Amino acid sequence: MNLRNKLFLAFIGLVIMPLIILGVITFSVTFKSIEEKHSQEAQYSLKAISYSIKNVFKEIDNVTDNGIATGVFQEALKAKDPNSQNLSGSTQLVLNATQKHFRSLLYNHPAIEYAFLYNLQDVERSRIISIFNKEDFIAMPYERFKEHELYGEVMARNGLPKWIAPYEYPELTGKNRVFTQIRLIKELTKLDKVGVLVVQIKDWEFESIFHSLELGSSSRDTRFLLVNDDGLIVYDYKSELDGERLQKFMSNNLRPADASTSFKGKFNGEESIISIHRIEDYSWSLVSVTSWSYLSKELLTFGKWFVLIIGLCLITAMMFSLLFMNRITGTIGIIVRFMRKVEDGDFSVRVEEKGDDELLLLQQGFNNQMNKINELFEEVKHEQRNKSSAELRVLQAQIKPHFLFNTLESINVLAVQNEGKKVSKMVLLLARILRISIQGSEEIRLKLEVEHLRSYLEIQKFRFEDLFEYEIDIPEEMMNGILLKLTLQPLVENSIQHGFEGISYIGKIKVSGRMSNDHMVLTVEDNGIGLTTEQLLRIQQTEADYSKHIIEQQNDNQEQRGLGLRSVVHRLRYQYGSNGALFICSEPGKGTIVQCMIPYKD
Repeated sequence: MNLRNKLFLAFIGLVIMPLIILGVITFSVTFKSIEEKHSQEAQYSLKAISYSIKNVFKEIDNVTDNGIATGVFQEALKAKDPNSQNLSGSTQLVLNATQKHFRSLLYNHPAIEYAFLYNLQDVERSRIISIFNKEDFIAMPYERFKEHELYGEVMARNGLPKWIAPYEYPELTGKNRVFTQIRLIKELTKLDKVGVLVVQIKDWEFESIFHSLELGSSSRDTRFLLVNDDGLIVYDYKSELDGERLQKFMSNNLRPADASTSFKGKFNGEESIISIHRIEDYSWSLVSVTSWSYLSKELLTFGKWFVLIIGLCLITAMMFSLLFMNRITGTIGIIVRFMRKVEDGDFSVRVEEKGDDELLLLQQGFNNQMNKINELFEEVKHEQRNKSSAELRVLQAQIKPHFLFNTLESINVLAVQNEGKKVSKMVLLLARILRISIQGSEEIRLKLEVEHLRSYLEIQKFRFEDLFEYEIDIPEEMMNGILLKLTLQPLVENSIQHGFEGISYIGKIKVSGRMSNDHMVLTVEDNGIGLTTEQLLRIQQTEADYSKHIIEQQNDNQEQRGLGLRSVVHRLRYQYGSNGALFICSEPGKGTIVQCMIPYKD
């Protein structure tokens, strides 16, 4: 697979796929968040409804409590004419003070639809005494009521109200949507059980409660139900499911009395958020059902636009990436091909210079380097008497092709891995090396030499990440000193290529400097494998032998490895004579220390 395809696949895998995964995760989290937030809001709404419903019942409880406390119901049970106790049909003139007060309480609660009493004691009187009349309603005879299951429960509550919802006991309350209160009436002095009060109220208050919630935007598509412990829907605000069983519409067998909870499930075949809240002290639960499509439609619309915009952005980014990466890979590929020609001995190749970024610097550096190499080779050919000087300039001015090639290969690998910042850094480091290398002057400031050395070490660190560590410790006051270009780099290169060859530990290189009697003393120290006595003697060979060795390697197209240390020895000897010196201290297995003494010149 070529580099272009690798970069494209890397872009797909490292950029596009993570964006898609991030989008899917974001939408999943958002949907979950919507479900949780709506469940919380639904619980709050159901608690508020529960509180309002309990207030309605408590108001009616207070009304009947007042009637019991003032003796209105006890008087009605003792009245000679039971029909005269109907407060809705009596005139204000025939009523006593307590009856007038209670009647005003009844009329202040227009939701009260019907009220009557069962007489428990006097069998000779009517068993049913009407308090607040209702047309087209026939109360259950006392004999049947006494056999009914509610009778025992009312007696057991000993005067506390028992509320019945619509459709729970239609034989007792009728088929209308009314809520019924049943409670025991006791005589005030002896507390004897004298009657049972039955009061029915209309659902007006409930409609008002649910209507106020429906006006809120968050509840427009929500169905509110009142369900008893057996799962019977006793009240549906929309009057569609009254009298039905809740389990008929749900996908599970959850009973409302089991818990107060919220969950996502199907209701009547549609995905919905279902919330259940138990009404304290009553045998009912409030249920809210909200369509999931209603909750998520805005997010889905946003999601469609998000996908569309992200798609356009990705297409644009892909086009840019392909064009940009094609330019990088194309330029690197051309330089790599030309470097292979250089390795084969063709020094006439040149790269077409185009662009205005670091790649242009790389192209210019390559061309300038090749021009310099050609110039130096021409000098070697035509100036036999100055062979030694010409050879030194070749070593001084050129970046070895194998080093440049390997560096470009490293940049290529980083580009494949989509490491744009590292690619840029490597190109800049290589450009700095090329820039310093192609300078015409043979002598440069120590500051530039250190910069060149640091760039070289950083590139080698990229190539051999776990092979070695380095440290540069040179005082600032020495940085303006003048020395031969590429004095330190060959010494460090020798440590990396030869001193660390085959080691099983982390190599360390320390470059330090100090002043001594108008001389700069530069030291390169490593903990590598060291040099043998034979190798040290070879370094001290004569310049003639040294030049002959270089030419033999050039004629055979061999890589000039191992010559760096010797080149520094001869260049210092050639440039400074007896004023410059190089000392080597080494022992196999214990590393090498190289010291250069150079006359200080500002």
